[in-house]
Amino acid sequence: MIDVREEVLAAEARIRPLVRETPLEEAFDLGEAARCEVFLKLENLQTTGSFKLRGALSKLLALDAAQRRRGVVAASTGNHGLAVAYGLQKLGIQGSIYLPENASTQKVELLRRYGADVRFHSTEPEETERRARAEAERNGQVYLSPYNDPQVVGGQGTIAVELMQQLPAVDCVLAAVGGGGLIGGVAGYLKAVRPGVEVIGCLPAHSPVMYASIQAGRIVEMPAKPTLSDGTAGGIEAGALTFDLCRRYVDDWVLVEEAQIRQAMRRIFEEHRLVIEGSAGVPVAAFLQIKDRLAGKKVALILCGGNVDVDVFKRLVC
Repeated sequence: MIDVREEVLAAEARIRPLVRETPLEEAFDLGEAARCEVFLKLENLQTTGSFKLRGALSKLLALDAAQRRRGVVAASTGNHGLAVAYGLQKLGIQGSIYLPENASTQKVELLRRYGADVRFHSTEPEETERRARAEAERNGQVYLSPYNDPQVVGGQGTIAVELMQQLPAVDCVLAAVGGGGLIGGVAGYLKAVRPGVEVIGCLPAHSPVMYASIQAGRIVEMPAKPTLSDGTAGGIEAGALTFDLCRRYVDDWVLVEEAQIRQAMRRIFEEHRLVIEGSAGVPVAAFLQIKDRLAGKKVALILCGGNVDVDVFKRLVC
């Protein structure tokens, strides 16, 4: 198992000049409802609109000269792709980003705005990823995983470095879970520097793959239903290092329904005038579900991103 604290500190030194220290905003409305203090870690205000930039930059900055010359390959329909595209442009590294053939025009345009070399394969994300991996291997390039990589996990964990500076006495942290890179990095670092903090993994009930895997004691495959939390949807690759990190460092798990995610997104907009995506609504919904047991605590909710389709958001909040 990787030394998460060391990976996070190394990533912090690499990426700090290129990422924002995102604000920590107190949510008085949520705190009043639960008789505790609640703070929102606003990764929806990060450059490219999500926490994914931290992990992508951490990996790209860790490449040696030969790897940079050969370039990188990634596969993503969302935040990871945007983060990689931005990092490639910023650092002057060549790379390709594979998308399914049915990817939205809006996402394709965003990627091309960062100068990305966008390539298409299949209509199934799993097939798209397999093609991207095969191309990377064939050309001797680095495949940049969204979660299954020590430097990526370290980059996501830099959120916890900021959090400990902003709220040193934090008692409990809630974060959305997909592949586990975010919560693995955050939890691993927090447990090293503040062992008593409780870390709660939050998942949509329509795609609870990591939770099901932890319960089974192995990484499992399971069908996923459509979810507003598309940033956490999908499977976990075999042998993913994040599985052991989640098993070791995450204290509890909460599953939330689609109606709860929708209500959480709307609440954050109404009370804080913040636009968040579905995956960022998941920890808010989870907090509201378990708030009675958090009375008297200092609680941080990581709002992991704000990249939501405009039409989808209007339907949710109007």
